[in-house]
Amino acid sequence: MEKSSCPCCGSEEISSIYEIDNIPIHSVLLFQTKEKALTYPKGDIKLGFCENCGFISNISFDPSLQEYSDGYESTQIYSTTFNVFARKLAQSLIDRYYLQSKDIIEIGCGQGEFLEMLCEHGKNRGMGFDPAYTPGRNENMEKNQVTIIKDFYSEKYSNIQCDFLCCRMTLEHIYETGNFIGTVKKSIQDKPDTIVFFQVPDVRRILKDQAFWDIYYEHCSYFSPGSLAKLFRNNGFEIIDMWIDYDDQYIMLGARLGHRGKIKSLPAEEDIMQLKSQVDLFSKNHKNLLNTWKSYLEKAKTDGRRIVIWGGGSKGVAFLTTLHIIKEIEYVVDINPNKHGTYMAGTGQQIVSPEFLVQYNPDIVIVMNPIYCNEIKESLDKMGINAKLESVQMFGR
Repeated sequence: MEKSSCPCCGSEEISSIYEIDNIPIHSVLLFQTKEKALTYPKGDIKLGFCENCGFISNISFDPSLQEYSDGYESTQIYSTTFNVFARKLAQSLIDRYYLQSKDIIEIGCGQGEFLEMLCEHGKNRGMGFDPAYTPGRNENMEKNQVTIIKDFYSEKYSNIQCDFLCCRMTLEHIYETGNFIGTVKKSIQDKPDTIVFFQVPDVRRILKDQAFWDIYYEHCSYFSPGSLAKLFRNNGFEIIDMWIDYDDQYIMLGARLGHRGKIKSLPAEEDIMQLKSQVDLFSKNHKNLLNTWKSYLEKAKTDGRRIVIWGGGSKGVAFLTTLHIIKEIEYVVDINPNKHGTYMAGTGQQIVSPEFLVQYNPDIVIVMNPIYCNEIKESLDKMGINAKLESVQMFGR
């Protein structure tokens, strides 16, 4: 059943801006056979825009379908580009919030790599929460005073106090956002000086680039800086930091309990009318981009050109399933060795290692996240592969 009110502010002024049916309910589960990948359960996406606070959500989202388990493989730690960013961010947070010998909680910690960085470089003590954590995968956890609980974070863990609460790339997976931030508030109310830090994708980039490959079922919540700030202020937080990072892909927000003085917008926050203008343009034009991509891939197939996409995660799944691409592209490349030999949800392409391209000899490599283009080009050059390297934004910016 479609939701009728905004989970951030409660407004019922919600307008539909994007619809797509039969999308895999998970994009990064590991499927060992093509049949399982093709028959994995699907759901519908209907994005609704809140005219009051600017929050965008999948009003057709069904949380009961979600399956965060051991087969959930979302780590980006195998990328040099991402590792440089993660280390820089960890050190920045340590310096910014004086995280030395502190107690840290990370909600949605994955395999704990980032939490480990915070603890190693700041001599902190960390506790992570993630139902998809695989015990024993990181042997340095105990040495760096990191403990991970294989569970969702909830009120039952509110007795665990911390000086810094971190939540990266997780809030977009939660539909009842207001309730969740309320839970965070309750968990730190006895220690009101606790700093909370959240990192989420910036929906403004998705809107601007018509980035349909960044819209998938797990991501039921889409934030702009303004709507994210409103969510926290509505739940009694003061925003102390907000900035945009990683090639304008991520919003970073630091907050603490209580309003101190007059509330005023931060420089990173957009005006609601500016956001509405971007939403209107996206709603009006995204189908043109879909048709352009379909024509391009069909022609490439007709001309006998071999195309692979680089990126076997959510962006790749969204790209292929939204365009209904099965035969036009045979393989998907990913540097994560845990994915090699598995298959893409919904469309069934096999995920292969970069080295596979030496024998496959593709004509075109389409990169699912442009920030990795330089890293990927270096890999292709080292292997002597002369394929044309294109960004998924090739028809955009």
